[in-house]
Amino acid sequence: MLGTDFRKGSPNWLDLGSPDTAAAAAFYGAVFGWSHVSAGPDAGGYGFLQRDGKTVAGLGQLTEEGAKSAWMIYFMTPDIQATVKAVKDGGGTIRMEPEGAMAEGRLAQATDPQGAQFALWQPGKTAGFEVASAENTLLWAELHVPDPAAAFTFYNGIFGWRREEVQAPGMTYQVLSIEEGEQQQGSFGGIAPMGDGAGGESGGERPRWVPYFNVADADATEAAAVNAGGTVLMPSTDVPDVGRIAWLTDPFGAVFALLKPNPQM
Repeated sequence: MLGTDFRKGSPNWLDLGSPDTAAAAAFYGAVFGWSHVSAGPDAGGYGFLQRDGKTVAGLGQLTEEGAKSAWMIYFMTPDIQATVKAVKDGGGTIRMEPEGAMAEGRLAQATDPQGAQFALWQPGKTAGFEVASAENTLLWAELHVPDPAAAFTFYNGIFGWRREEVQAPGMTYQVLSIEEGEQQQGSFGGIAPMGDGAGGESGGERPRWVPYFNVADADATEAAAVNAGGTVLMPSTDVPDVGRIAWLTDPFGAVFALLKPNPQM
């Protein structure tokens, strides 16, 4: 599961781009109990979403022309220039070339060959988020694309990820882990084939990375999201050997998921 011992290819940051950061902060505060803290006067309105004083994610204004509100998952790289080259060599595109975030680190924005957006973070003073896998924090990162096998080839070429294929209802699911360590200790997410279910415009999906947040009660959290102005894409459902999950959007259309994991996860 996700932790904060970041190594190459680990998810190490998560942020939300929103057209109304104050309203977005209020929504996630109602759903997860997060507080919102400004990153300071030089941060361009960027701030941090925190749980018990520890940073869970970032929150900022949309910066790309035509961008829609969305969660962005960042992956750790010790050498962002080399990783950007690997993205390009693998057929991906760079939407934002590497740049510094003051002394905190360096970031870049990318899109994989199938259209799913992701980002890179090379740590400086900030290694990444301060807590993961605890209640109301990021637990799992899941990629939905038309061709999961090609997606794994692309990301493996960048980060050296490993995979374990498991059979799930109606599909083969790829469980991802970072290159080092045991599979169970290093797993952080998965790749699923894109279908016509949750998360899509006009009833269908589009390629995307989806953050799953650990919750104590998926049904109650789903209800809290609806009461705060969110929309249910897939209502709380039991998934064998995984737990109870739901897919939602916030009031501005950003897709996220809930997971009450089974005890053995």
